Amino acid sequence: MILPLDLTEISLLLAIMALVLLVTSELLSPHHRKANMLINKKKLRNIGIFFSTLFAITIVIRILAIIFQIDIL
Repeated sequence: MILPLDLTEISLLLAIMALVLLVTSELLSPHHRKANMLINKKKLRNIGIFFSTLFAITIVIRILAIIFQIDIL
C-alpha cells in the first residue's frame, strides 16, 4: 500500500532530516571509532544545508498557496 504524502508531511520530513544532519555534522568527530573510516563533515554539512534549502522552498510554496488561495497537493 502506497501512502500519499502531502506538502506538509514532506516539509516536516525535510526539516527533521536537515536538523539531524546539521547537528550531527557539528557534534560528530571527524574520526570514527574505526581507524579506517573517515566522516567528511563538510559533505555532511552541505547535505544538511541542501535539505534546509528544500525545506525553505516548501515553506515558500505553502505561503504562496495561502496568499493566492490555491489548493496544492
